Parts: sequence; C-alpha cells; structure tokens
Amino acid sequence: MDTRDLLIDGIQQMNEWLGDAIKDLSEEQLNHLPAGKAVSAGFNAWHIYRTEDNITNFVFQRKPPIWLDRGYATKLALPERDQGTGMSSEDARAIRISSGAVLREYGGAVAQDCLAFLKNVSADTLAEVQMIRPLGEMPKWKVFRQVIMTHGFMHLGEVNAIKGTMGLAFSI
Repeated sequence: MDTRDLLIDGIQQMNEWLGDAIKDLSEEQLNHLPAGKAVSAGFNAWHIYRTEDNITNFVFQRKPPIWLDRGYATKLALPERDQGTGMSSEDARAIRISSGAVLREYGGAVAQDCLAFLKNVSADTLAEVQMIRPLGEMPKWKVFRQVIMTHGFMHLGEVNAIKGTMGLAFSI
C-alpha cells in the first residue's frame, strides 16, 4: 500500500458519507441556519465539494474546475469563483442551495474526478511541494490529506451537528 491508496480510501469514504448525509435533506433542511454564526448543511457540503474540485483541477492540473466547466455555478445560481474559504459569516450564511439533487450530482462528479486523478498520479508528483493559500507550502499528498480529506470530515461533522439541531439522525 502506498500514500495514494490511503488518500483514495479516505477521500472516497468522506465523499460517500457526505453524500449520504445530505441525500434525504429537503431544500429547506439543506438551507436551515442554526442559531448563532453557524452555516447551513448545504453550505458545508458545497464548500467541501468546491474545495476538492478547485484543488484537484485548478490548483494541481491547471484546468477549469468542474464547477465552471460543467455549468454548476449557473445550475445552482451560486458564485463562480467563491468556494467558501475566506467568506464573511454573513456571506456564508447567505448561500442558498436551490437543489439538493444538483448539489449531489456535482459532488459525485467531483469525487469521481478526484479519485481518478489520485489513481493515475505518480508518487513523485504527490511529493512535490505546492503553495496553498492561506496555509502555506506543503507536499501535494498532504494537501489531499489535510485540505480535502481531514477538512471534509470536519465539515461532515458540522453537517451532522446541524441535522441534530433539526431533530434528524446522524449519518455515516
């Protein structure tokens, strides 16, 4: 087993669990805003899918993210460039997911694309150092582990906590 196998396993699991966590949510539930400054379950899912897409495609392969290439920004009527990172609390809480089905479709496409990249990328390429703002430089394998997988599981926890505030069951 090499680093790629561990990344593939973890990212595949994160995407499956995140997809399962949001699959039965209505538009109202996806956009439910808990008290305080927390964001919606839909925002959390959108944010991690956008991050995974941008890292895999724009940052590592210098190609348009699926978000733009397949028109998901238009389909969901959401910002073309934003992905949630660095947004103000007010702007993040204003993001509304208009279709859970389209969000899940986008997430599935992103997961498939990310996993295909990981299955075909060389170990040497994953060892290359990459600048990731605002985190700094790190090997590409660590970007996948930290920025996509670990960060994604963190947001999955938020999705489940938000579901709990609505009296819904925890999902994994």
